[in-house]
Formats: sequence, structure tokens, C-alpha cells
Amino acid sequence: MNKKKILVLGSNGKTGRRVIERLKNNPNVEIRLGSRNEKIPFDWEKPETWENVLKDIEIVYVTFQPDLAIPSAVESIQKFTETATKSGVQKIVLLSGRGEKEAQLCEEIVKENAKNWTIVRASWFNQNFSESFFLEPILAGIVALPRAEALEPFTDADDIADVVLESLLDENHNSKTYELTGPRLLTFKEAVNTIAEASGRNITFQGLSLEEYAQMLQEYQVPEDHIWLVNYLFEEVLDGRNSHITSDIEKVLGRKAKDFSAYAKETAQTGIWNS
Repeated sequence: MNKKKILVLGSNGKTGRRVIERLKNNPNVEIRLGSRNEKIPFDWEKPETWENVLKDIEIVYVTFQPDLAIPSAVESIQKFTETATKSGVQKIVLLSGRGEKEAQLCEEIVKENAKNWTIVRASWFNQNFSESFFLEPILAGIVALPRAEALEPFTDADDIADVVLESLLDENHNSKTYELTGPRLLTFKEAVNTIAEASGRNITFQGLSLEEYAQMLQEYQVPEDHIWLVNYLFEEVLDGRNSHITSDIEKVLGRKAKDFSAYAKETAQTGIWNS
């Protein structure tokens, strides 16, 4: 039996890493890692690297860094999907942003150019609190964020990876768009309080205006493009458009989505929040 050759872009990222862990257990799959540091390197900013990494690949999982919302994403996704299909790729699974109109432009490009496709939408990951930009404030004991009142159905990266895995391997998911959410809505304050309780730490939450938050990031010398993206996510995506839950995780996996409190308990046991 011929092995399916799958390229995972963003292989060091939150979902890419998890998808690879799952694919490794499948004897019928050959995996190629897509990142700048691999033997066959891949770089979104260097299209000349794309053809080599796509050679003999049948299926691609696309995660775009840093986010499909950035202005250059549309052109990159257009070029990449055209190159992939010309190279013989039979299917593209795209990780997209829930509630991001710019990301939806990229979705349409994938639908237009890919032979087969599945779109997997998600917004705020649980793991943003343990593997990304909220970890440092949690360790410092004070999390200051705008949109304190916004309700978000935080989604677990393990659930996303499980849905992506099914989408990569099962043709029944072709031409489907899945919108993934956790099982309930939480404010950022409630999420931080849940982490404080699970880790046994005193963590304060402070609400800020968007302007105060941007100023704080500048004072911490966060790069301007990162500030732009975070501002975009807080301003656009947390305006209420995503304040509802879906059953797509259950539909694909036949089980409930992981609750934020379960994520907090599991993650607290690793000691990451007590470093």
C-alpha cells in the first residue's frame, strides 16, 4: 500500500506540532515538516523554497504565520495554492480564523485553486495562555487586557489537531468548512481566574482600553507588527461576532469539545504556570 505523503506547514506551531504527533502513529503516512529550519526548508517569505518542499506531496496542512489577517497573506496563499496544485497536491486543509473577513478571502482562494479542500476555522486557543503571548503575564501574576467583557468560546489545540487529522485522512471531509469552538463562553477574566484556581496561584486580571493596551505593549518594546495583529484580534474578532458556540468538534470527532477548566487542570499539572 502506498503511503500518503503529507506536508505539515508550521510544524513547530501549536496545531502543527500536535498534528505531526498524531500522524506519526499512522503507518500509512509519510510526513514532511514545513519550517525554515528543516533539511528541505520552507519559508512563507521565500517562494523559491516552495517547489522543493512540495515535491511528491499529496496533502498539505496549511497554517499561515503569523495570521491570515495580515495584508500580505492573500497574495502568499494565492501563490502557494497555485504552486501546490501545479506540483500535484491533491488536497489542502487550511487552518483559518473564525470571524476574520481577511481569512475568509484566503479560504476562497484555497477553494478556487485546490483540487480538494477542507477549511478548519478557530479563533482563541486555550494554549494561548500556556504556549503563547499570555503566558508571561500569567507568570508575572497580573494579566491586563482589553475587551474584558467579551465572551469567547476558547478552543483547545488538541481538539483542533484531532479535527485536522480527520480532515487530512478522510475524504468525507472534502469541501467542508468546520467552525470550531469550546463548549462554553468565557470572558478573559473568567479564563484567568480558572487558571489561578487550577495552579493555586494569585493572578490578578485588569481590564484596559485598546489604547492603553497598545501603549503598554509599546512600553514593553513589543514589535509593531505584533502590536498591530494583537490589536486587530481584540478590536475585530472580539466584537461579539464569535460569541456563540458550535457543535462541529462533536460532529467530526463524535465527542464533546474539551472544556477550558479541563485544559487548565491538565496544564497546571505540567508546572508551566509555576515556573
